[in-house]
Amino acid sequence: MAMLINGQPGEQITALDRGLAYGDGIYRTIEIRHGQPRLWAWQYRRLAADASRLRLPVPDAALLLDEIGQLADGVVQGVAKVVLTRGVGARGYAMPADCQPTRMVSVSAWAGYPPERARDGVNVRWCDTRLSCQPLLAGIKHLNRLENVLARSEWSDPDMHEGLLLDQRGLLIEATMSNVYLVQGQRILTPRLDQNGVQGMLRDWLFAQAPQLGYQLEEADLGPAQLWQAEQVFLSNSLIGLWPVATLAGQALPQGHPCCLQLQALLAQQD
Repeated sequence: MAMLINGQPGEQITALDRGLAYGDGIYRTIEIRHGQPRLWAWQYRRLAADASRLRLPVPDAALLLDEIGQLADGVVQGVAKVVLTRGVGARGYAMPADCQPTRMVSVSAWAGYPPERARDGVNVRWCDTRLSCQPLLAGIKHLNRLENVLARSEWSDPDMHEGLLLDQRGLLIEATMSNVYLVQGQRILTPRLDQNGVQGMLRDWLFAQAPQLGYQLEEADLGPAQLWQAEQVFLSNSLIGLWPVATLAGQALPQGHPCCLQLQALLAQQD
C-alpha cells in the first residue's frame, strides 16, 4: 500500500490526532481503474457533503485527485481511500478554533470479489446488532464505525456475504458495508437515512440514474417483512457494485426481476 499524509509519503500520524481519539473525521473508499478514481465526481460530492456536516474543511478536489493520481499511476485496478480528520487538538471534546485537518490518501491492491456474487447473488443474514438513532450523524461516513464492526463480527462463515441491520425502532437501515434496495415493479425502495446509516456514493448515483431505465427510486420506512414481499433485493457499495440477494437467513429470495441486471449494465459503462 502506498500512502500520502498531508501530501507527504508516510504511514504514521500523531497519537494526538482527533481521528484516533474520537473518530472525529470522515472517509471514502474508491475503486481505481487504469490509474483513475472511478466515479470521482460522485465520490468527491459525497466527501464534501459529509465534511460540511461535521464542519470540517474539505480539501480541493484537484488536490485530492492529484494525490490519488500520484499513488495510482500504473495501477490497473486498485482501491483508494481518502481519510480526513480534524487533526491535532487539545485534550477534551471541544473543537479546536484553528482546525488543521489531517489528510490521508492511500492506494492498495485490488483484493476483489468473486464475480459470481454479482451474477448469481449473495447470501445475507440478519444481524443481532441494532443501530442507534442520531440524526446529526445520519448518512455520514464518519470514522466511528463500531456498530458495523460489531455487526460484522457476528459471523465467520465464508459463504455468508453480508448482514442486514435494523435500528432500535425495528426498521431496516442498511447492511454492514452496503446500502439496501427492494424492487417492486418499476419502484425501487431504499431505507430512509435521516436517523442513522451511511449514505453511500453509489446510492446517490442510483437515485440519479435509475429513472433512465424507467425506475423510480424512493426512500421509505421499511420493516423486515417487506423484504419477503419484494420482487428483488439488491445491495450496493462503491467496490462491490451491485449484488442481488439470493438468500436471506437461508431462504431463497426472488431472482427473476431484470432491475439489478439492467443497473449493473449501466454501471459497467461508467468511468
